[in-house]
Amino acid sequence: MKNLRNIKYIVVHCTATPITTTVESIKRYWKEQRGWGDTPGYHYLIQRQGNIIQLLDESKNSYGVYAHNSNCISLAYIGGVDKDNKPQDNRSDLQKHAMFDLIVSLTEKYPQAQVLGHRDFPDVHKACPCFDVKKWLSEYEPDLGNAA
Repeated sequence: MKNLRNIKYIVVHCTATPITTTVESIKRYWKEQRGWGDTPGYHYLIQRQGNIIQLLDESKNSYGVYAHNSNCISLAYIGGVDKDNKPQDNRSDLQKHAMFDLIVSLTEKYPQAQVLGHRDFPDVHKACPCFDVKKWLSEYEPDLGNAA
């Protein structure tokens, strides 16, 4: 089925949780604390081991970026804070690799979309995703193993 949403942004987030947080506890937080029912904050969640979990079909709106959800695809890595709950880019190498691959795949699917960090939107007053997405993408070199 063709996605009828006009995707303008691919948005990178962190969960702003400890790196050991489970997918189930994140979903429970959205439901019980935020009152979002079964609608998640992101379309994709990247675990420490690099596993990508799809939480929501891309044809549906997530709760990723207030006032922009109708034209965003949101992805997040589990983590983003240190032991004192201060913002920290604590992505594992496996998360970085999975994130890069996912962003490449999404930009191929939505070539018109701009890749941004949550903090890059106007009136967002948080560190999320705790790193400069554009700078990281321009400098990241995927480890292609021993490809000759």
